[in-house]
Amino acid sequence: MTSRSEATRKAQPKQDRPVTLFTGQWADLPFEEVCRLAAEWGYDGLEIACWGDHFDVAKAAEDDSYVQGKRDLLEKHGLGCWAISNHLNGQAVCDHPIDGRHKGMVNTRVWGDGDPEGVRQRAAEEMKTTARAAKAFGVDTVIGFTGSSIWHYVAMFPPVGDDVIQAGYADFADRWNPILDVFDEVGVKFAHEVHPSEIAYDYWTTVATLEAIGHREAFGLNFDPSHMVWQQIDPVAFLWDFKDKILHVDCKDTKVRMNNGRNGRLSSHLPWADPRRGWDFISTGHGDTPWEDIFRMLNHIGYDGAISIEWEDAGMDRLDGAPEALGFIRNLNGITPPTASFDAAFATKE
Repeated sequence: MTSRSEATRKAQPKQDRPVTLFTGQWADLPFEEVCRLAAEWGYDGLEIACWGDHFDVAKAAEDDSYVQGKRDLLEKHGLGCWAISNHLNGQAVCDHPIDGRHKGMVNTRVWGDGDPEGVRQRAAEEMKTTARAAKAFGVDTVIGFTGSSIWHYVAMFPPVGDDVIQAGYADFADRWNPILDVFDEVGVKFAHEVHPSEIAYDYWTTVATLEAIGHREAFGLNFDPSHMVWQQIDPVAFLWDFKDKILHVDCKDTKVRMNNGRNGRLSSHLPWADPRRGWDFISTGHGDTPWEDIFRMLNHIGYDGAISIEWEDAGMDRLDGAPEALGFIRNLNGITPPTASFDAAFATKE
């Protein structure tokens, strides 16, 4: 297995950044089948989700033969792994409310009897175990969600006072600092995906989240521009301002379609791919994400870790979309260094 720190030490050319497939949208398939497909398409490796049969963190943390079995499957197909992801269980650490949605999402050992606070505490233990599992597996990055006790106050009436919001950041710090202590102990970092429903879901909530835990080293960011685009946040400026915290990159595209005067940014409770939504995920390279500028900025900040494709498009067969997205990202990975004008546009935004 190759860790991101090892890849950094090798100082690979940017076009040699490994391109991986996130297995979260493929967890209905056996892990070996996903390995086979990814290898056939030409992926360098996988960002492995900790659900389905893809990766059980409890087994990985305790059983060397389980870890070796996963390594053997990857090696059989010529694949590497630079990160594992435990979004679903991490979500339950801070979430409010905890309800039936979580029962179908978290590991059964996390759900237990379904008592909300019990679920949160068991989810926290699961994330500690995830850090130990990552160490045993030979990767130094865990990607995931944090959940949030205050997300349900977004765009809600009646309004709440700032004391309630600050209590939400304090709750996050109280619940995640002990988890991050374990990450520190084993030498692994947690890359939080900035995403609606999380404690950090846009630019300023990311600032507040990092401040809440004192900018500690164990906590960084997984950069995924898709949710920034529909929120009208500049993903390129985000990369520059948080360059020291970018631990991993996911590629998922967004198409904004709010220009008919009817579609709304909050998407009206409509299902994915409904044309009345104000935005939707779409196959990488077909949406409104400024991919060329993003990759120029990745080069500019010296990011040389994995580029992971989180393929998600309800309007395209994934067996067609995943290999197409790989070709698109391969081309961007070899993009030329930033121009002088590009540098000037961001170098003053300290």
